[in-house]
Amino acid sequence: MIEEPAQLTVNKARNRPTAAQIAAFQGVQTSFVADALGGDGALDPAIRPLGEGRDIRCVAAGPALTADAGPADILATYAALHFLSPGDILVVAFGGHQRCAAVGDRVMGMVRNNEAAGFVTDGPVRDYAGIVDVGLPVWCTGLNPASPFSNGPGTVGLPISIGGRQVATGDMICGDRDGVVVVPFDQIDTVIARLAEIHKLEAKLDAEVANGRRHADKVARLIEDGKINYVG
Repeated sequence: MIEEPAQLTVNKARNRPTAAQIAAFQGVQTSFVADALGGDGALDPAIRPLGEGRDIRCVAAGPALTADAGPADILATYAALHFLSPGDILVVAFGGHQRCAAVGDRVMGMVRNNEAAGFVTDGPVRDYAGIVDVGLPVWCTGLNPASPFSNGPGTVGLPISIGGRQVATGDMICGDRDGVVVVPFDQIDTVIARLAEIHKLEAKLDAEVANGRRHADKVARLIEDGKINYVG
């Protein structure tokens, strides 16, 4: 006889970046963070800012608290509300399920009341107007008015698979209108160090474009070195 699984499994031990590490990501473009990861770290672009950021300013950076709700279920999301710390971003794996909403406006209101910085899921949400009133940054796959179940099983605080990536509690989550980037906990300091150089490089290129730059250096070098094969 197979035993029924526990409805909920919660990992109370968690990594958490320092206040200084969290502060280093505030206001940083996700494109810069992805560059600092060597072009890695972005979640599937199907996970977008709610309403493309028209009615909520979807910009946030904070440590992940993970929940694996599973397809069409919300029990783990309810449980995660008990373990949120101020500034966390609640990241909920919904199994990519699209036939009902992962959350609605009341749950989002409770996430905000726990002083979270944002919410990310690989499912749709519902109650658009209510979520806009809540005002918390949300990244999701769209909208669906149908409700989920609340039966479990589910997990809180354990690694999850979402948007083509593995996300662990304590990883840094950075989101804006371009999407969401995940910085693994053990790479946070390396990424922060690289961000300083990327900011300098981007500022230099911005100034050059503003001053009339018209071409990319790499192609210019290929032309100069005679390494382009012309036809016609």
